[in-house]
Amino acid sequence: MKTPSSPQFYIAGGKLKPDVSGRPEWTHYEKALLVRGEVETQRLEVCVEYLTPPSACAVADDPSILFKAATLQGNEFFLCTQTEVLIYRVPDFKQTHYLSLPCFNDVHHVRPTPQGTLLVAVTGLDLVLELTRESEILREWNVAEQETWQRFSREVDYRTIVSTKPHRAHPNYVFLAGENLWATRFEQRDAVCLTAPERRIDIGLGGPHDGVVCGRYVYFTTVNGHIVKAEWASGKIAQTFDLNSISAARGPLGWCRGLLVLEEEHVVVGFSRLRPTKFRENLAWVKRWAKAGLGIEESVPTKPTRLAYYNLKAGRLVWEMNLEEAGLNAVFSIHPA
Repeated sequence: MKTPSSPQFYIAGGKLKPDVSGRPEWTHYEKALLVRGEVETQRLEVCVEYLTPPSACAVADDPSILFKAATLQGNEFFLCTQTEVLIYRVPDFKQTHYLSLPCFNDVHHVRPTPQGTLLVAVTGLDLVLELTRESEILREWNVAEQETWQRFSREVDYRTIVSTKPHRAHPNYVFLAGENLWATRFEQRDAVCLTAPERRIDIGLGGPHDGVVCGRYVYFTTVNGHIVKAEWASGKIAQTFDLNSISAARGPLGWCRGLLVLEEEHVVVGFSRLRPTKFRENLAWVKRWAKAGLGIEESVPTKPTRLAYYNLKAGRLVWEMNLEEAGLNAVFSIHPA
């Protein structure tokens, strides 16, 4: 994909509630947003504003609602909240399909297959599902190397469970490479092949949150600000890029999640404003910045949620675009508009 002269992007994520200090993680976001942004004018337009119905919320009176990682294919946008999958028609954004199953807990990604089925990363159950658009489950893969229904119960509606953390694998992104299906695993810092289980890509530098295929390579983000470029056929790491160094950062860039590869080594990356979490190990890298004597406090920095365009080959940050004027405080995926 060549870089357009005046780039425009769709960004999926959510709006933070006015005051989340001291509140549980599962109550932080007030609504899901899909925003269209134009870089040259810095114009931001909300295309979809969505609220999950109370029947699909774990905490009906104070839920957390946001879009996780989406997929744009042709004239269809495949979006997911923590308990739902939604399909919208582009460009009028008319909703055409709605799926919500009892096993949907902390859903992180949805994408279509060439056969027209849907792949869904059900992070809360360490599970990847293949579904029809009519909600029929065709295949299941447990990425924690265990039997899903020995640890969990088919009789429970997991949409009503606020959290199943700690997750053993935390699959959060599904991608297709050649004839095979893959999923990233946050806890193991890798990607595993669902259809050829002996294959694995060791990412290593941090917990991954994307797996974007471009030619013979797959690009991963890690939440602590790296891009890892790997050959998907061999599983070998080709290059790594430290966005902290490229950005000359004096503190953590934010939660690095959301990736669009425009062409080889030209990428748009999402950074979400860091938020408190009771699972403090996920923010251990923030504390490492403080201990390195870089002049920042150990408390979580609050750089704005934004897009950043990098020329990785030149090692250069080209531009940034603040998304918070449109109400976006978390980015999960980025798509060409």
